[in-house]
Amino acid sequence: MVRILTKDRQFEGVLMPSVHTESVVLKLSSGYNVGILKSSVKKTVQLGKRISSLTKPKKHIHVSVKKTVSILHTGGTIASKVDYETGAVGAHFSPDDLIEMFPELEALVNLNSRFLSNMWSEDMRFSHYNTMAKEIKKEVDKGVDGVIITHGTDTMHFTAAALSFILEDLSIPVILVGAQRSSDRGSSDAAMNLVCAIEFMTQTDFAEVAICMHKGMSDDMCWILPGLKCRKLHSSRRNAFQPVNAQPYAEIDYLTRKVHIVTPHFRKKDPNKKLILQLFKDVRVGLVKTHPHMFADVFTTYTGYDGLVIEGSGLGHVPINKIDSDTSEHQKIFAQLQNLAKKMPVVMASQTLFGRVNMNVYSTGRVLQEMGVLGNFSDMMPETTYIKLAWLLSNYPKKVKEMIGQNLRGELSERSLI
Repeated sequence: MVRILTKDRQFEGVLMPSVHTESVVLKLSSGYNVGILKSSVKKTVQLGKRISSLTKPKKHIHVSVKKTVSILHTGGTIASKVDYETGAVGAHFSPDDLIEMFPELEALVNLNSRFLSNMWSEDMRFSHYNTMAKEIKKEVDKGVDGVIITHGTDTMHFTAAALSFILEDLSIPVILVGAQRSSDRGSSDAAMNLVCAIEFMTQTDFAEVAICMHKGMSDDMCWILPGLKCRKLHSSRRNAFQPVNAQPYAEIDYLTRKVHIVTPHFRKKDPNKKLILQLFKDVRVGLVKTHPHMFADVFTTYTGYDGLVIEGSGLGHVPINKIDSDTSEHQKIFAQLQNLAKKMPVVMASQTLFGRVNMNVYSTGRVLQEMGVLGNFSDMMPETTYIKLAWLLSNYPKKVKEMIGQNLRGELSERSLI
């Protein structure tokens, strides 16, 4: 608690953290924050120390008959709690903290919980995927029954895809859990998503990478979604994540805690398997979305890259045809793509998301194949294609052309569902 005097005013409130070095921020008794330029401050008086309302949780005790789940925190809102007296956000990552926030976990499993990073998911890079994978391996080597990754939702499907490729011969479930609304809000989806993920882990023999989020808008059902075939399709709804060209693995009824397996086609737990990490290197892969009125210099940008994914229109098309005087730029696009395809793997995915690339149907697709564009008949999302190409370039650079069309982790469907 401080009193700040400026030339013409006086303020009293709680001193808050500020990212702006030129100002100080106070939380006033009204609950509002005020920013004060440091250059205008004449005097500052400390009035006392404010005691946080965030209490110390009780000790979590491990019970030998329960299964053990490790929760690794990478960021997002799922394990944060706000002190509404000061406005400060406390990062709560210990098992004791989680039991306080989600008391129903106490009856389900023994918890290990630790902090890896606290970052927005849009800031993830390949090195962060490698770090997560190494930490998962540590937990596997300890003999835990499952690992949960708390993660921001914006790029959670990228991370799920990356871990699916990195973790070779995974013998336990690894489930990414996020929240669309912060953990201490009455409308939060955090607790339900976390509980459903743990219920699924303890009741099944699942041993893959998946995502657990709300099935609908109500707090009644969660989905376990394939890590390579789901996507965030809404910016704010609690059921933002949906399966793409696949079915969910399971539904969990939050009210009854019953697990309904939708499709049994997933890898099962096998204690004889030994986890191998096939990590990412710092490769450069581009992701370009085609659109009307494109220009060739968009593709020129990727000349020095290691690979390129194209989000083509429809069945996998790019504007490369000169139809009239207004489409002469398309000849330049054709030339640039042809040049890139000679230097690096160029892979097609469809921006429609649902359905399958088929570059045999129209002449544009056939021409693209002739110039060396890969990905025909793929039903991978552009994001999964991007991750797979980067992973192949990191681990099998001489076999990309051969392996991009092979189903390695369940990323390609043998037949279309829709």
